[in-house]
Amino acid sequence: MEIDFLLIGQGIAGTALGYRLKHAGKTIRIIDQPSGNQSSRIAAGLFNPITGRKMVKTWFADFLFPEISPFYKELEKLTGKSFLHEKPIYRPFLTIEEQNEWMGNSAEEGFQLYLDSIFTDSQNKNLRDSFGGVMLKKSGWLDINIFLDSMQEYFSKELIQEYFSEMELKREDEFWVYKGIRARSLIYCNGLGAMESSFFGSLPFAPVKGEILELKQDFCPDYIVNRGVFRVHLGNGIHRVGSTYSKHDLEVGATDEAKNEILSKLNSLVDLPVNEIISHKTGIRPATRDRKPFLGKHPKAKSVYIFDGFGAKGVSLVPYFSKMMCDYLIGGTSISKEVDIARYFNYI
Repeated sequence: MEIDFLLIGQGIAGTALGYRLKHAGKTIRIIDQPSGNQSSRIAAGLFNPITGRKMVKTWFADFLFPEISPFYKELEKLTGKSFLHEKPIYRPFLTIEEQNEWMGNSAEEGFQLYLDSIFTDSQNKNLRDSFGGVMLKKSGWLDINIFLDSMQEYFSKELIQEYFSEMELKREDEFWVYKGIRARSLIYCNGLGAMESSFFGSLPFAPVKGEILELKQDFCPDYIVNRGVFRVHLGNGIHRVGSTYSKHDLEVGATDEAKNEILSKLNSLVDLPVNEIISHKTGIRPATRDRKPFLGKHPKAKSVYIFDGFGAKGVSLVPYFSKMMCDYLIGGTSISKEVDIARYFNYI
């Protein structure tokens, strides 16, 4: 069996790039272990143009956000499934100074694309937002489990669900040979699995552990509340709330410390008791030292590539960068210097 591309991993990154390549007429196979993608599957799936404590525009936002909705809607049409939820995000102000600053920001051209409204008083008796807040647009969340499951069906003929063993990979002539598959190119899209690769294991990944709760709570607005923690209504009074961020505790498993941190921050945001905690999940995100993804070709190994390191913002990053990567692989166009692994060739 001769193919153009063998992709390792069918998380958000491998799914998007695999689709782009197949749609462009290339032959592909994707190897993905059935119990994999844990960081993708427990992620909130949020896409948010204004982030951080200082509420600044997301890095590369003006390139990323025009691609998000068209890309996922295209895949919804392809699969006949619904997984994209475009919702406004409400971010309460913490001080009157912050409120005043955002009144000024609203006049700036760079922010106007993402601002719906600015409020100077509370928007709901159940919110702790006495200074009002900002309502953002071009935001929402992706149901990642439905997305990945739907695309598994789409890739039914190309998907091989098994553990990938690099020990069984061999180079023969112009092909990478793996269990009878002869691939012209090999692409690592397997999150932290790439850290164990002989090709890319020395890249400066910086894994981050995140924990998320699903719980029941009254007050179900048709927008996401986000300040300190995000609170996404999933339906039927169930909300996803999180997440924590730890570079030090990378042990797999949920912790009471993280649960209490999330609940404390939720209490500072929503003035209502939690009725029930339904689940507490954890995952290790494939972040990088400079918080920018890894795209590009190995400097020494022939036809070996990486498309990885998207961290907690994979849902918003992948549509744009999968197009960039696909164009690079097929047409030889350039990769942005900010994400090209050439910036770390001294590590490899």
